[in-house]
Amino acid sequence: QVQLVESGGGLVQAGGSLRLSCAASGRRTFSRYAMGWFLQAPGKERQFVAAITYNGGSTYYGDSVKGRFTISRDNAKNTVYLQMNSLKPDDTAVYYCAATISPVPGPRAREYDYWGQGTQVTVSS
Repeated sequence: QVQLVESGGGLVQAGGSLRLSCAASGRRTFSRYAMGWFLQAPGKERQFVAAITYNGGSTYYGDSVKGRFTISRDNAKNTVYLQMNSLKPDDTAVYYCAATISPVPGPRAREYDYWGQGTQVTVSS
């Protein structure tokens, strides 16, 4: 089992940047998990943002964030990051990190085994 805690959310103007962090703890080694980021806007379903394999060798992005967001991880620090640049008002949502034991992290929320509590990102126009 793994516990996940997100941080780094906040209020930013359109065009600005934020870096989200997700710290992991638990009995199982962090590096055994592939990790993902999802967002959920009010009244909408959880949406895939990005994912990264257990060793950082492969990354995947949702179409709406390609070229603007970057996912990375530091297994020595048990942390996964989401660098968000060129933010838009449509990026406003609660952002969740998630862990999966699957070697290839997919874009569906049901594929992930553990979730954090989320961090709010608000982008003003």
